[in-house]
Amino acid sequence: MGEVTRPSDAIVARQRRAAEELPFTDETDRADADRGFVAALEPGAVTSEDGSVVWDNDSYAFLREPCPDSVHPSLWRQSGLAAKQGLFEVTAGIYQIRGLDLSNMTLVEGERGVIVIDPLVSLETAAAGLRLYRAHRGDRPVTGLVYTHSHVDHFGGALAVAAPEDATSGRIPVIAPVGFLEHAVSENVFAGPAMARRAAYMYGAVLPRGPLGQVGAGLGQTNSLGSVTLIAPTVDITETGQELTVDGVRMIFQLTPGTEAPAEMNFYFPDHRALCTAENATHTLHNLLTLRGAQVRDPHAWAAYLTETITLFGHRSDVVFASHHWPVWGTDRLVEYLGLQRDLYGYLHDQTVRLLNQGYVGAEIAEQLALPPALERAWHARGYYGSVNHNVKAIYQRYLGWFDGNPAHLWPHPPVESARRHVEFMGGAEEVLRKARKSYADGDFRWVAQVVDYVVFADPHNDEAKDLLAATYEQLGYGAENATWRNFYLSGAYELRYGSFGTPTSTDAPSVLAALTVEQIFDALALRVDGPKAWEARVVTDWRFTDEERVHRVELRNGRLSHYDKPAEVPLPAPDTEFTLTRPTLIRVLLAGEDFGVAVAAGDIVIDGDPTTLAALVSMLDEPDPDFAIVTP
Repeated sequence: MGEVTRPSDAIVARQRRAAEELPFTDETDRADADRGFVAALEPGAVTSEDGSVVWDNDSYAFLREPCPDSVHPSLWRQSGLAAKQGLFEVTAGIYQIRGLDLSNMTLVEGERGVIVIDPLVSLETAAAGLRLYRAHRGDRPVTGLVYTHSHVDHFGGALAVAAPEDATSGRIPVIAPVGFLEHAVSENVFAGPAMARRAAYMYGAVLPRGPLGQVGAGLGQTNSLGSVTLIAPTVDITETGQELTVDGVRMIFQLTPGTEAPAEMNFYFPDHRALCTAENATHTLHNLLTLRGAQVRDPHAWAAYLTETITLFGHRSDVVFASHHWPVWGTDRLVEYLGLQRDLYGYLHDQTVRLLNQGYVGAEIAEQLALPPALERAWHARGYYGSVNHNVKAIYQRYLGWFDGNPAHLWPHPPVESARRHVEFMGGAEEVLRKARKSYADGDFRWVAQVVDYVVFADPHNDEAKDLLAATYEQLGYGAENATWRNFYLSGAYELRYGSFGTPTSTDAPSVLAALTVEQIFDALALRVDGPKAWEARVVTDWRFTDEERVHRVELRNGRLSHYDKPAEVPLPAPDTEFTLTRPTLIRVLLAGEDFGVAVAAGDIVIDGDPTTLAALVSMLDEPDPDFAIVTP
């Protein structure tokens, strides 16, 4: 395969126009990102127990150099700010660890110790952050743990700051919005393999750091690659206005479900005049539908909650900080910042719905919708992580789904069959490539990507087509202001050149699996049933849980696994087999890969009935493929 390309003349010209048109003389964000700096982690790398590097912020040192032609100047600016690393003082008694993971960890000092908010992605980076804080603020014990929402970069390092027994004993309250546990585990288990594979593209997991590779993710630099952990919450926030005092620190909460996460909350520290907006207001246009895949978020509700945030807390705050990026200081400034963030999501929602009601489809709206001048000029409203283009399509999808109403699009051929027909109709692969090279020379990279993708899907062994498509993806990546678009394009080019890199991260961390309920375990199992293989199977099992004092019935019939708690008062037919065990044992044998026979021999599972029933059930299950193809069929 060919070598990585350099930026074309067309891309260089676009970068230079952006450098001239955008307000680079505004240095306010740089001053805010530096404000309160205490100390950096030296060196800026974190390793696991086996010595492998799970985080290396020093690999982004190149961002201190002038912007090269291979990176959009606005993205270069954003990445340089997001890469600033160390311990920062937000206001008296509140500190943040930034640049040690995709997210921030915030520490609020109390009467006896420190409350930790959002312990990063992994145990190793959270531990390093806590050590850095203690080196400069004293060896204060952790007296509280707060999760702002249900995404892994806000809970994954939990075991670095607290032990499960600290939570269960009540010594350290673990505070989260209601529904946190359900959404935290379901996102990482139900569609976890597919999301993790696509997330490797989104964050540029295997791309080299540098001007021709990964320069960041817009929201932060990238995810750490350490051990993901979770401690279940012990205190649920169930309503806006709910107040708690932990270690002498007063907090007032605002629930914001359905915004950036299905379970999320903002909160206010009245004694500090400080406001935490979780991930609902950051220094980027956020995603309404992430490129890794998720449920579409609600921008209408998002905007309404930010209005409520301003009303409840904005005018009595001196600083607003979030779980990513840097704070904003000053009441007037932060109210304006929150107002622009509110207007951003509200405008995208309202204008997209207005235009779809005029008959425009998502792709058409995405091309014509422009932001108001005040939002175009605001650095924090630019599309480094989400984008206007793909957020508009997400809003369309939320209201009208995948089908745009055109009957021609109702039943198209699947990708490979469609590609073969396109290539044939266009005169064959050689003719398509001849015309595509002309379009490449003209800088029409979007069109080249579309038509050469047909050639690759029609014949994945056509190296000439793969070379041209890889070069095209590189040009589209170099020109992207959005970090996740850049990473997707460059990751696609990487796989075309070198083959699949698979899924570098795992979604089945032991402490995440341990938090699954019985219902979620069998829901996850149901998603793995090979329907056609199980059409004729009929299996009924009961699962008696000694640690929860209940019996759960599981039925496989017509290719579908159903399950429910067995009602004591309703006579049901006898099961084929009853298994007696605990919920953790169920997780070990059904989801974590422990041998069933070993668990039986150890006495962890007692069987009453046909012992082959479980083997019959397991034989009907599929395994997810963490290495499925993306840029080839």
